[in-house]
Amino acid sequence: MLRILLWELGKLLRLRSVQLGLAAALVLPVLWAFAPGLRQAYKLELVSGWQVPALALITGMDFLFPFLTAMAAAEVLGSEVSLGTLRSVLLRPSPRWRLVLAKLLTVLFYPLMLVMVSLLGSLLISLVASIFDPRSFGLGAFFGGTGLGPGGFGGVGMLSPLAAFGEVFRAHVLGAMVLWPMAALALLYCTIFLSTTSAALAAISTILLMRLLVAFPAITPFLLTTYLDLYLRSGTDITLGLSLLLIYTFGFGVLAWLIFERKDV
Repeated sequence: MLRILLWELGKLLRLRSVQLGLAAALVLPVLWAFAPGLRQAYKLELVSGWQVPALALITGMDFLFPFLTAMAAAEVLGSEVSLGTLRSVLLRPSPRWRLVLAKLLTVLFYPLMLVMVSLLGSLLISLVASIFDPRSFGLGAFFGGTGLGPGGFGGVGMLSPLAAFGEVFRAHVLGAMVLWPMAALALLYCTIFLSTTSAALAAISTILLMRLLVAFPAITPFLLTTYLDLYLRSGTDITLGLSLLLIYTFGFGVLAWLIFERKDV
């Protein structure tokens, strides 16, 4: 199983959409570190490099990261269908559930890579920015907040580098977990349509449709779209949100396995 998983991870990293996605996640923080209209657009003036990760994460999670996740998750299976290599893979003496499980674990690992590359880019660009404006950037202690913890960007007082890192790291891990159901959903659609484009579009369309269902308050607490901003929350909201997101991820994964077991490819 480990060999299959490593093989799938290797194939994931060779996908063009994954490479472009990771490059976009790395470059995105640059826009916010040097954005001249930041104060006018967000009514915010950066006072620390620890605030750059929040801007990159919040912006990316709004649409870019979900889209990249859906595309990569769909292409993990869809690329093999389009290249005609899936049939030869299925001829091997290995049950289909192992292949589906390996692909599911692979697409769940991709959001973590995506947000961690964004975090790395944020910290690197903050260090570079400190060379040009030591008063406003840097990764030292500062008065304010990271934008991902108590008090938002205003904070609750002096924040140490260790506490700031804890806040941004926690938020990025939660951001990756928020993307898990979308990755599993895109993989599920790909087992149905056996097409990268159709699966990715279907996954994004489903998320957009769920957002419209906020007009029905009775089901709103059970929609995965209700917890897309989970990385900004704390307390019991995280426990309930993570539970539902994991249930969605597991459910979509099981459905993908059941459909793929009976799929004629």
